[in-house]
Amino acid sequence: MPAGAGPLRRLVVLRHAKSAWPEGVPDHDRPLGPRGLRDAPAAGRALAGADRLPDLALCSTAERARRTWELASAQWGTPPPVRYDPRLYGADVPEHLEVVRETPPEVGTLLLVGHNPGLEDLVLALAADGVDDTLDRVAVKFPTSAIAVLTWHAPTWHTLAPGTALLTEMTVPRGRKPGPAAP
Repeated sequence: MPAGAGPLRRLVVLRHAKSAWPEGVPDHDRPLGPRGLRDAPAAGRALAGADRLPDLALCSTAERARRTWELASAQWGTPPPVRYDPRLYGADVPEHLEVVRETPPEVGTLLLVGHNPGLEDLVLALAADGVDDTLDRVAVKFPTSAIAVLTWHAPTWHTLAPGTALLTEMTVPRGRKPGPAAP
């Protein structure tokens, strides 16, 4: 099979929603903050609205990433299976690639829920090009709740390598703040 041949693969990268910084709580255990509790469901709605629902999700074991996954996937009729992987907490590009390359070949769309700076670095490393200004936007900032979508054609996930994907989308869904109470 020639290079680049194979089914369309889609890697959807979701940075966890905004977290809180409670005193005395270890970094791994930090919960979502109020904005994160609003933005995580908005990210789930954005993925559903853009027809970007995954076949499988890989999620960091950190509390803020797990809660982001739970709130986002609760917006879908039937969430896909999720695998919580401790390697995704604090992962750099090679570590992310190691985890992603283990994805079964029948998975067409994979959701990766994790942390910066690793996710931003991963998106920038994988993207050979971007649609419109997507690459520039990621290079400037990949904020909490940001979603990046990378696509390429390949027979398996094992062939994913830096510079092999197209960054087709980058969005930052935000939930609405509660309005004032009615009189």
